[in-house]
Order: sequence, then C-alpha cells, then structure tokens
Amino acid sequence: MFFIKRIILFLSIVLIVASCVSNKKIAYLQNDIINQEAVSNIYNTVFKPDDLLQISVISDDVEASIPFNLPTVSVSTNTANVIGQPQQIPYLVDSKGEIDFPVLGSIKVAGKTREEVIQFLKNKLSPKYLKNSTINIRITNFKVNVLGDVARPGAYTIPNERVTIFDALSLAGDLNISGRRDNVLITREEDGLKKEYRVDLRSKNLYTSPVFYLQQNDNIYVEHNYARIQSASSNSNTSLFISITGLLITIVSLITR
Repeated sequence: MFFIKRIILFLSIVLIVASCVSNKKIAYLQNDIINQEAVSNIYNTVFKPDDLLQISVISDDVEASIPFNLPTVSVSTNTANVIGQPQQIPYLVDSKGEIDFPVLGSIKVAGKTREEVIQFLKNKLSPKYLKNSTINIRITNFKVNVLGDVARPGAYTIPNERVTIFDALSLAGDLNISGRRDNVLITREEDGLKKEYRVDLRSKNLYTSPVFYLQQNDNIYVEHNYARIQSASSNSNTSLFISITGLLITIVSLITR
C-alpha cells in the first residue's frame, strides 16, 4: 500500500510540474546584452516586382510637372461620411522589375532603394525637363504575412514602411502562450531567391538581426510548441485512456486510506 501511495504522489507532482510554464520560455528580450555598436536604426526599402509605387513629381514649374504624374482618381472608402477619396494611380513593378514612367519610358527599379530611384529620376528630369524637382515615392501595397501560433494570423497591409517584427506580431494579436518564441521563421525574397532567417524573440540580439526591420511581402511563421503539437495529435482514445487512468488512481487512493 505504501508503494501505491508513493506512485500516486509521484504522478501528482509530475502533473503539477507539467502544467507550469516557465517564464524563461515566454518572456521577450530577456537574454543577452545589447551590443549597441551592432544596432542600426537605418532601414532601406528595396523595391521588388509586384510593388505598387505611388510617385509624385513637383517642381517650380507646376505645368511642366503635370506630364510626369499619373492621373488622380476617386476611390471608395469604408468611411460612412466619405464617398470617394482622391488617390494617384500607382505604378506596377512588372516581372522584369521595371515601371513605365511618362516620357522616360521603362525604368529598372527592382533591387534599388527609394533614395536610388529618386536620385535616378532627378538626374533624368533635371535640367532638361524640370528645375528644382522634388520626388516622393511610397509603396501602396506594403504588406507582411503572419502565420502560425498567433492570435490573428493573416496578411496585414501597412501604410508605414518602417515596420519591425514586433509591429507585425502586435497586429496579429501577439503569440499565443503555446507559440515558440525561440525559433520564429522569417522568409524573404532577395535578388529573386527565397531566403530564410530564424530569430529568438527572447534574445536582445534580435535588434541586430537583418529581419528586425521587415520588408514588403515578408512571411513570419510562429511554430507551435511540443505540448500544442501533442495535444493536436491526441484522439478520443487517448482522452478515454487518461480518464480511466485518473479514475483508477482515485479508486486506489480511496481503498488505501
């Protein structure tokens, strides 16, 4: 009887320990010391095929600038008080990484940063067509995909191109308690190739990662932890077995009193 009691006590302790989740497994940025010299707040948006670019050109001569701006159209909104909102037609970056720009024709933009494209356009327009030109470029379909063990997985379109991995996870409602913080996967297209990065959200070294600042169409995947996977793979027979085992332990404990 004493041996049976010891087994019951041992099983009870195991169940209690298994039900506890260590804070070390879920707290963000708890490990490592930040290397401030390796941290950079500089981020560069690199244009890619399928980007929609809104490019506006202005100069001292308003009339001369008109041919270099696509027409503005009225688009519907979800706001009850607004029927339509003026918006400039965007340029589509084609599969070759080019846009068809007025007067200048096809321009290669894929693989270039915003600053590089702006400087290129200024060099082409000034002084032959425009003087003292100002050019603004923004991506209108900047989005990231957040998948896996998060509260609200999905695709998120973001108006601000300066987006960190924490911004994206916040939009998705943060990780569930069963999501792995130590092995988050980010996939990105670079130079026509798919690249994978693994990051640990618990480490301050995340600040120095090349994927801390996201790029358009990045995919973030949060893996389920072992307990969640085991729970998903269990079936009704497993649940029945656990119930019977619990009942037997209860009966034995009553008999041995």
